[in-house]
Amino acid sequence: MHTYDVTLLTDSRYVNPQHITDYIQNVLHEDVLLKQALEKKGLRVTRTNWDNPDFNWKQTRYIIFRTTWDYFNRFDEFSAWLKKVSTQTKLINPLNTILWNMDKHYLSDLALKGIRIPHTVFIEPGEERNLATIVKSTGWKELVIKPAISGAARHTYRLNENNISEYESIFRELIQSESMLLQEFQNNIITKGEIAFMLFGGKFSHAVLKKAKQGDYRVQDDFGGSVHDYSPTAEEITFAEKTVAACNPVPVYARVDVIWDNENKLCVSELELIEPELWFRTCPGAAELFADEVVRHCESA
Repeated sequence: MHTYDVTLLTDSRYVNPQHITDYIQNVLHEDVLLKQALEKKGLRVTRTNWDNPDFNWKQTRYIIFRTTWDYFNRFDEFSAWLKKVSTQTKLINPLNTILWNMDKHYLSDLALKGIRIPHTVFIEPGEERNLATIVKSTGWKELVIKPAISGAARHTYRLNENNISEYESIFRELIQSESMLLQEFQNNIITKGEIAFMLFGGKFSHAVLKKAKQGDYRVQDDFGGSVHDYSPTAEEITFAEKTVAACNPVPVYARVDVIWDNENKLCVSELELIEPELWFRTCPGAAELFADEVVRHCESA
């Protein structure tokens, strides 16, 4: 007999924090909303950090990844833990989905399935060309470079012909052990922002618009970005649902981050299937939709 039906995963910073900022309050509030929605379905729910050495993972039927926001800084440790915990309990979303989504090479897979992404070049470990040579080969005037495995804009830099030399040494260091991707900079991210679509079981739930602060291009709140209510068009919802339908299996939960590219067409900037912020707090009933999908998943498994 399992002690819990579902365990919500966070990282240790968000377990009994001593100093609660607005940021941390949002994390706690989101998890409370989801925990209550799952409990209304009759599920026994707890919450802990993924690296809790005292938690018996065999005592929970399922684990749901919520705010494990330290994993990309502890990637080897997290990967080892993932493989071990997947033998002890069931993961939502499942292990293969998580492993696929952790590496931004998934963008290539989406593109092969007809999903529009920004113009992207992947650079693999051991690349001997310098950054200036690679940038020149693209023909793009403004670019963004980032690691294939990252989060919260870790080592994300905006490049142009005047500043490439500033990033040569960090690029040389990173490319020894990490894949990187180079993307044409999409100007609409500054003027229009980025839409985050939340989908449960492949169906649209709600959306928010994320905008960068004045003078920046990064929409994450870590860098002063702001979040706004957003009512997407039917075309935009269809695009987000088509993106999630390209995943196999269709994830229990997903966030599709969409921008307008330099040709003013919708494209996927990011697909988040591991630990996305889902903004339950902006949409009454959204946590219940997630809970409904979790129950459906558990019953069909």
